[in-house]
Amino acid sequence: MWRNESDRFEYLQNLVTEFQDTDSDEAKEQVLANLANFAYDPKNTGYLRELQVADLFLDMLTEDSDNLVEFGMGGLCNLSMDPGCRDIILQSNGVALVTHCLSSQREETVLSAITTLMNLNTPSSRCDITDPAILQCMLRFSLSESPRLRNLAAVFLQDCCSEDEVAGAQQQMQGRQQTAVGIPLPKD
Repeated sequence: MWRNESDRFEYLQNLVTEFQDTDSDEAKEQVLANLANFAYDPKNTGYLRELQVADLFLDMLTEDSDNLVEFGMGGLCNLSMDPGCRDIILQSNGVALVTHCLSSQREETVLSAITTLMNLNTPSSRCDITDPAILQCMLRFSLSESPRLRNLAAVFLQDCCSEDEVAGAQQQMQGRQQTAVGIPLPKD
């Protein structure tokens, strides 16, 4: 598609400009979805970092449009694997913004949010990532009928938390009926 790396950068830059300049909601969604897909390729990460696309994705997490939130969360999930992007996300209050997406009605948004939290887990962010409210949410997700959500929540609890932390969250939930009911679960 690109003859050289400058063509790649120029193409991505044009996408960002198009996103910023368009007044069409449909065009914004399409461009954001494209940027999220390009964020999956590590060859694009440096360019996307230079173009401040992580900030653009973070801004989308508070939009009213479920599509913009989903595509922003998906793009952020893809970028969060890169240590440089991860640091940008963490420095921009990303954990709180991503955590808010755990209550989305869209399963893809929730799955991307869980995966992003796992990618953002560092020694300095661990306290925020393993907050009891997040652990309780993951415990409830682990009871979901959706195998994808149930399994990813279980992986989060296993990989990001100590047994004591999980036990503490379970203890705090003691006496309450343990179902996924009571939190908004994603729709299919």
